[in-house]
Amino acid sequence: MHKVSVIVPIYNSKEFLAKCLASIVDQTIENLEVILVNDGSTDGSDIIAKTYKEKYPERVIYLEKENGGLSDARNYGLKYATGDYISFVDSDDFLDMSLYKNLEKYMDEDYDMIKFAIIKVNAKGNLIKENPTVKLIEESGEDAFEKLSEKDVMTEVAWAYLYKKSFWDENHFEFTKGRYHEDFGLIPLVLLKAKKVVSTDILGYYYAQTEGSLSRTKDKEKKLKASYDLLYFYDNMIKTLENYDCSKKAKENIKRYYTNCILLEINNIDDEEERKKYIKNIRKRKIIRNIKAKNLKQLVKRIILSLNIEWYLKIRE
Repeated sequence: MHKVSVIVPIYNSKEFLAKCLASIVDQTIENLEVILVNDGSTDGSDIIAKTYKEKYPERVIYLEKENGGLSDARNYGLKYATGDYISFVDSDDFLDMSLYKNLEKYMDEDYDMIKFAIIKVNAKGNLIKENPTVKLIEESGEDAFEKLSEKDVMTEVAWAYLYKKSFWDENHFEFTKGRYHEDFGLIPLVLLKAKKVVSTDILGYYYAQTEGSLSRTKDKEKKLKASYDLLYFYDNMIKTLENYDCSKKAKENIKRYYTNCILLEINNIDDEEERKKYIKNIRKRKIIRNIKAKNLKQLVKRIILSLNIEWYLKIRE
């Protein structure tokens, strides 16, 4: 019987935390530990978390640390995980009570990564849309990344997978502290390392679209830093690939994936001068060469991209 360690970073999420934790401790799988990492909350989230520790002492581990951000809290929680598989849950999201039980048969088959499908909900928990994933029976990480990145918009999110803990530990994976888009910076690289991946159509993770999320923030400085963090992670990916024993095709796929994400990020920069600076940084890295043309239509777009990035983005809309 496989044990699952669920890591929940907590920072000022009082409004949603009880619903999140209830959905985890009530999981129908028997062997489960829930690692709550209070990352310096100041809104009373700690009281809720401690209540769950007291009520479910056999399932819940409660940890406290100074505020260091989501990545730091996840890394901290990983040190205490003793499960065969690990899972990340954000404190404003929640789970179907049978999620891990439904995934148990894939744990029995010793996959490095097990992907499941996501349901987007609003802050009240009401359905926005289901996000079905690509079904894969058994693929290498390289092949799984190629197929998922082409059709699944949730390829890079950390909480869309179960990870075999031995696989995670052997590769010394770690989220980067102090950066936004930490999942973008790590999970594609994790996928490329995996030897055995399955992607299921099991729905069970409810992803809440809250006002405090990065995608909805109105803080211009925060948004701009997040844009430049994408470039930071692109640079890091290029360096990391130098030590990866993977195919040329896999390297091309991940470079193209990062490049497309960075190009689309331009649309999130409202200030015209800042947008020009960002495009200059893109051109400096010569990342446009990562976009290949497979047919005449793509060739035309590729030519437009080389001439004017903003024209290219308009024809993509």
